[in-house]
Amino acid sequence: MQGVPELLAAASLSRLAGRMLMLAIVLYALARFRSPALAGWISFASMAPGLAVSPLAGALLDRIGAAKAIVVDMAVSAVLLLVLAFTGTVGVMSAPLLLALATLYSLTSPLGAAGIRTLIPNVVPKDALDRANALDTGSYAFIDVLGPALAGVLFGFVGPDETMFVIALLYALAGVSLAPLVRRMPAHRSGPARPLIHEAIAGVAYVMRNPSLRGLAISYSLYQVSWGVLVVAVPVTVLHELGAGPIADSVTGGLWAIAGLAGAVGALCTGQLRTIQRERRFIVIGTLATAVAIYPISAILGLVGLTLGLALVGFFAGPIDVGLLSLRQRRTEASWFGRALAVSWSLNMSGLPLGSALAGLLVTQSLPTAFAVAAIASALSGVAAYALVPAHPDKAA
Repeated sequence: MQGVPELLAAASLSRLAGRMLMLAIVLYALARFRSPALAGWISFASMAPGLAVSPLAGALLDRIGAAKAIVVDMAVSAVLLLVLAFTGTVGVMSAPLLLALATLYSLTSPLGAAGIRTLIPNVVPKDALDRANALDTGSYAFIDVLGPALAGVLFGFVGPDETMFVIALLYALAGVSLAPLVRRMPAHRSGPARPLIHEAIAGVAYVMRNPSLRGLAISYSLYQVSWGVLVVAVPVTVLHELGAGPIADSVTGGLWAIAGLAGAVGALCTGQLRTIQRERRFIVIGTLATAVAIYPISAILGLVGLTLGLALVGFFAGPIDVGLLSLRQRRTEASWFGRALAVSWSLNMSGLPLGSALAGLLVTQSLPTAFAVAAIASALSGVAAYALVPAHPDKAA
């Protein structure tokens, strides 16, 4: 289908870059400044500001078109990471500068993340949306295998600044690959021109009025708190077990690669099942199982338990994400895709930076406590999905 190859290439390259950066930025802070707390705040800064401005990003998606917005994000991300790598190479990197660059990077991230998910229902027939979401989640999970493994090996054996150069190149290639689609797809508008801030407010109001999107925002943000804690707790756990060095960096990447591989399997298995009208069930079961995988399995059995626990966390991410995507797309009006999905995405992902910042504080006191908090967040996510997300479409706004 026209547009699918370009979208797939851009999505794969940008997600690979983003997934590599999620690990690399934590390793970078730990290597440069030897501070788990700073690593948590750097991870927070790379995500939270973008989530805060996502309503404006969603309005911009509808104003200029998702394809153009994605290219803007790719270009800005590439330039900022080149600056980060260059300042590190010449020896002028500091903690405030790293925080500033991470913050600026995050500000355009909603354009790419929400833009890709906005384009999917525009280029895929409705009757194939379930399978497309499963494929999308499965490809994301495959990148979760390659990204951390590649980031860990590059960081450990090539160097931190060189790793950032590679990630910047991937973002640049993603933007270039989407250029043909930009020329073919005009900007989509849902109504008469209005000030951007008014459209952003309208997007927030739409999500808040929609009980399905509102319930998913609460449930999935709690689930992402778990992932945010793990982003910091896993590398710190490996450092405690193996000590600093290229082996520890590579093992950290390998552990996340295992989680990604398991996630691909979970997504593909989910794609073989009929999720329509059963999305909430998939989300509830997946989040409760994730809680057990995090604690006690990941927390108290050393590296073996951490490996097994992350594999289970990754596997259950498949049905959770497929259920979320299908339910959110089915219960969002097409004319609101850009604004509503950007706002929904930001609310859903808000727990990720919060979890990372919280983990930066917790791991300095007690690693098992950090894992326990992550498990509690996943359990609460399952409860929220059951209690707050309507079971039937006719209850959605």
